[in-house]
Amino acid sequence: MWGMRQTSEALLLLHEHKLPHVLLLQLGTAFFKLPGGEVRPGQDPRESLKETLDNLLCKETESESPTIDWKVTDVISQWWRPSFEPPQYPYIPPHVSCPKECRTIYLVDLPESATFAVPRNYRLVAAPLFELYDNSTSYGPVISSLPQLISRYNPIYL
Repeated sequence: MWGMRQTSEALLLLHEHKLPHVLLLQLGTAFFKLPGGEVRPGQDPRESLKETLDNLLCKETESESPTIDWKVTDVISQWWRPSFEPPQYPYIPPHVSCPKECRTIYLVDLPESATFAVPRNYRLVAAPLFELYDNSTSYGPVISSLPQLISRYNPIYL
């Protein structure tokens, strides 16, 4: 059965020099994406995101499975793709009865310390929020909207 594609992505925030940063995966020199992936039919999106983060960012040791306990908390935003074209919208356009993709971004709490194993073709980049703000030419419309979406949270700097 064919249906709507669902993807779950993680917004991983960290504080560096008392500024909030977002962890992004960089492919090449100009393509950035949030960690995450496709949700299989019938699977819980949050559990799928945890599994994807384990597979993507955790190094398996010989004695144990991945060691980071991912805490998927709030839904930050949902983006909808009405057709098989690239544009995505933060709403379902009124003329669309069956969207082709739903992209959900979750806030994921990081532990105080963690070690990531990043795939060879990616680089893990910590981008400050002020660099993402209103910079859709470099990061795309979804990532550049993250500063506005998380403005309802009041970060506590340690």
